[in-house]
Amino acid sequence: MAARGPRRVALVVIAVLAAGTAGAWRAGVFSPAASSAGGPQGPPPATAAVTRQDITATTPVTATLGYAGSYPVRGQGGGTLTWLPPAGQVIRQGHPLYRTGEETPVVLLYGSVPDWRPLDEGVTGQDVSQLNHDLVALGDANRADISALGWDYFSWATAAGVAKLQSALGVSDPPGWLPLGSVVFEPRALRISQVTGSLGGPADGPVLAATSDQQVVTVPLDVSEQGEVRTGDKVSVTLPDGTTTPGAVSSVGTVATTSGSGGSPVTTIPVQVKLTDPRAAGTLDQAPVTVNITTGTARGALAVPVTALIARGSGRYAVEMVGRGNARRWVPVTPGIFDDASGLVQVTGALTPGQRVVVAAS
Repeated sequence: MAARGPRRVALVVIAVLAAGTAGAWRAGVFSPAASSAGGPQGPPPATAAVTRQDITATTPVTATLGYAGSYPVRGQGGGTLTWLPPAGQVIRQGHPLYRTGEETPVVLLYGSVPDWRPLDEGVTGQDVSQLNHDLVALGDANRADISALGWDYFSWATAAGVAKLQSALGVSDPPGWLPLGSVVFEPRALRISQVTGSLGGPADGPVLAATSDQQVVTVPLDVSEQGEVRTGDKVSVTLPDGTTTPGAVSSVGTVATTSGSGGSPVTTIPVQVKLTDPRAAGTLDQAPVTVNITTGTARGALAVPVTALIARGSGRYAVEMVGRGNARRWVPVTPGIFDDASGLVQVTGALTPGQRVVVAAS
């Protein structure tokens, strides 16, 4: 009889342990992660919906908004400066850049060949061709007449056009021909950036410094990101006042420049961006801006907030999906493109749009 007592005690202990183990399993004590059990888990967590949408990855880079080009204007006709435009003024085709003597204008015309000689009847060349195109564009010469006589030939039609242009500018002598230094050929309209001459001073040598009238954003892009940017790529530009305006890459440089010293030199290439709406920047010049360059796009991607991603070790990630009754489970996912602007990340995994995932509480 004495041997039965301990056996009963052992049976009671085993029964109690068995009951405790079952209760602990139901409570989730031995599950891989308490929050991934399939039943209700206490108060509802903060969640967000899985969506399907376009995801765009962008890289913000510091840039400078200014005016494109550099065009020094040198006087070569002699005389004394009697009128100079103020900095910031835009001079267009057929208008005076500056005046000498008794208000004689030196006129801006469009062309890539500089004014290097007097132009008179019988002269031929590329400089004559661009003069004829200017006269036609300004309405001072007839296209049919110029074309019949030759675009690169200073004909009677050219002389008549020059005389008409001079008359409009108040020039009476010499009519119909252009002395050296009476015009300045540049490829486009000029915006005066600096007045280097002075009234009463000589009209020889540097008179004005100018840029084009087109604003451009210049990005010193790290050479490691060169392959991610192409001409025509869409970007957004954040202006100094915090507003954002769209633009597009207009050119990608090929000549690298290294700056900095010591152990951390930086090698960059110049990338230029044109604003879609130039009026958005007003008259800003040499202003610091931020360019958000698109480095990747995924169309119709599954997306979740970045704060839903949970690192599971060894480069593995998961999200915690919430079902009916606050039931939760882990769903492995592979992250793709991160969209910093929207705070979303592209994911690949067993998810469907509309499902809810746990996100970090704000």
